[in-house]
Amino acid sequence: MAKAEFVFRPLNIAVITVSDTRTEENDSSGDYLVNSADVAGHNVVCKDIVIDDVYLIRAKVSHHIADKNIHAILITGGTGFTSRDSTPEAVSPLFDKHVEGFGELFRYLSYKEIETSTIQSRALAGLANNTIIFCMPGSTGACKTAWTGIIQCQLDGEHAPCNFAPHVLQKSKT
Repeated sequence: MAKAEFVFRPLNIAVITVSDTRTEENDSSGDYLVNSADVAGHNVVCKDIVIDDVYLIRAKVSHHIADKNIHAILITGGTGFTSRDSTPEAVSPLFDKHVEGFGELFRYLSYKEIETSTIQSRALAGLANNTIIFCMPGSTGACKTAWTGIIQCQLDGEHAPCNFAPHVLQKSKT
């Protein structure tokens, strides 16, 4: 059996902010994710702000899933319990496979920061067409928790014993 090769390869990332109120001028969470991905050596190929509407979110995410040059989608916002929060309903039907551990691990890490308020997060992740999709709350603090505690390592091909880089890099080959 061949030994796995763990090397860093930059991924192409789309960042989506789901919000009825954020603009390019005040989107601190989206900006944080763009800057963090850039510092980590990845290529942010687009950054979008989409209002919290199931069908508009689903259309934007579907567009990125179909793009063979996008390996990962980072979505911030729309994961709470207000009447307008609809990211999980929009995105989860698109998943080929759910990454069950992401939500659980995010809430575990978040509990250390905001205690039981973390149960109001419906953070989730999944794979669709060899694209990894991470959905996290809209606060910049939550994005920092998700990025530093989970996402950064999972997008890094050097992270052992496993990461999502080999799965999503298959997409560019098709």
